[in-house]
Amino acid sequence: MPTNLRVTRIGVLTGGGDCPGLNAVIRGVTKPAQDYGMSVLGIQDGFEGLVNGKAKELHNEDVSGILAIGGTILGSSNMGDPFHWSEEKEGKIEITDKSDAALKNYKAWDLDAIISIGGDGTMHISNKLSKMGINIIGVPKTIDNDLEATDVTFGHDSAVYVVSMALDRLHTTASSHHRVMVVEVMGRYAGWIALNGGISGRCRYNLTSRDTFFMG
Repeated sequence: MPTNLRVTRIGVLTGGGDCPGLNAVIRGVTKPAQDYGMSVLGIQDGFEGLVNGKAKELHNEDVSGILAIGGTILGSSNMGDPFHWSEEKEGKIEITDKSDAALKNYKAWDLDAIISIGGDGTMHISNKLSKMGINIIGVPKTIDNDLEATDVTFGHDSAVYVVSMALDRLHTTASSHHRVMVVEVMGRYAGWIALNGGISGRCRYNLTSRDTFFMG
């Protein structure tokens, strides 16, 4: 994004699967932006909304009280890649490039920039859109905390909390039946949920598997 650009109007969208903290990020974007005199457009259903022209103005009252609400108030989709757009025509699925429609709506909405919240796929699409001239800032979304040069990604703490609550409940069963239990959690290629969840749930971490606990 050019350093001399005066930003007065921004868009925000959430792409891919849902994740704890999405609404908190939307709120964190909208309220400060309006404090600085910017207007905020909420693009609905991820990149589908950018292609199809679905959006709504976001005001202070729209993002107040949403911190504890799961999901995303804007809706999301992991099927709306503008560069790989699927449409059914005469009973067949055709793949087309709708990136021009995304750029057209970006200009029609008079946006200076877009805040794109999502995972790998969303960031990949955002990078390609930026090369078309769309000023776009990516906010990486991952409960796995597998982002380089970032201490904690949003959603990770919530995931660890859920794991620790599950382990608390399993402790009594394991103790009552004198058993060792194996608990498998999410984590993809990183073991941070397993490690932090295991520590908070008072378990021993199995160093041979990045997302398995041993309870005893």
